[in-house]
Amino acid sequence: MEESEKVLDLARKNNGIVTTAMVVETGLSRGILKYLSDKGRLEKTARGIYTLPDAWDDEFVTAQNRFRRGIFSLGTALFLLDLTDRTPDRFHMTFPASYNLIKPKQAGLLCHGAREPLYSLGVIELKTPGGHIVRGYCAERTLCDILRPTNHTDIQLVTDAFKKYTFSRRKMDLPLLSEYARALHVEKQVRAYMEVLL
Repeated sequence: MEESEKVLDLARKNNGIVTTAMVVETGLSRGILKYLSDKGRLEKTARGIYTLPDAWDDEFVTAQNRFRRGIFSLGTALFLLDLTDRTPDRFHMTFPASYNLIKPKQAGLLCHGAREPLYSLGVIELKTPGGHIVRGYCAERTLCDILRPTNHTDIQLVTDAFKKYTFSRRKMDLPLLSEYARALHVEKQVRAYMEVLL
């Protein structure tokens, strides 16, 4: 199989998306991406990210591939977790505290910084509406995050998210919610919501 076909096959296996990093990891030349783009067989959607012409452009994947250290959080995580009906017009992403946030902010992201161990706490794989896998925080971590005063989350969004969470009782993990509430210092707020809804 020639290089071009290997790259296109890589894109097909990855829901129509291929990145420069993926091509380099397989030992192929990154120049093949420009060649395929010039020939119209791939479309460049962002720096280092290419899609097949008939593939749906998934903004979640583009954002995460562009800013690899970013983890979807707050309202964006709620959307991906199906805990809100509000489609995010701008994505919330959390980065390590030492990460330079200039470029993500210029790209229109709502950025948050977190030190370890909080940065890595509750990271899971989430499915985007386009069927791709991205990294975000789990429901329990996100529910605690939206209660933190520094995040200024709309009270209606918080209430709806807790209602949806408690409505799907079989998916609830109350011990984990309690653990994260302690770690994020929102135990009283979580208890207040859960007492009303359970």
